[in-house]
Amino acid sequence: MIDVLGPERRRRRTPQEKMAIVQQSFEPGMTVSMVARQHGVAASQLFLWRKQYQEGSLTAVTSGEQVVPASELASAMKQIKELQRLLGKKTMEVELLREAVDIGRQKKWIAHVPLLPEDGE
Repeated sequence: MIDVLGPERRRRRTPQEKMAIVQQSFEPGMTVSMVARQHGVAASQLFLWRKQYQEGSLTAVTSGEQVVPASELASAMKQIKELQRLLGKKTMEVELLREAVDIGRQKKWIAHVPLLPEDGE
């Protein structure tokens, strides 16, 4: 497939083509410049693809996964951990309150307490 942008032609490579070119550039006796010339790609572009390949983002694209920046992933992971911590804290609070209500009922300190939804009574 060729996309024409102005007077020059620009070829769009599929992720599979990029992977094949990158893998060829890692073969013994091959240089980035040599492989780039063979495929009509700028050496700088091939270096970028190699970097993406080593980071795993080129592979993710071929498997149909969405690629996000590492900083965005780190931020999302931090937010997930914080939410898990808060959920754990709230779960503990609920459990402590349930135990307190049960003790209050057993000792008859609490009269006419509405049933909690999970009690099933």
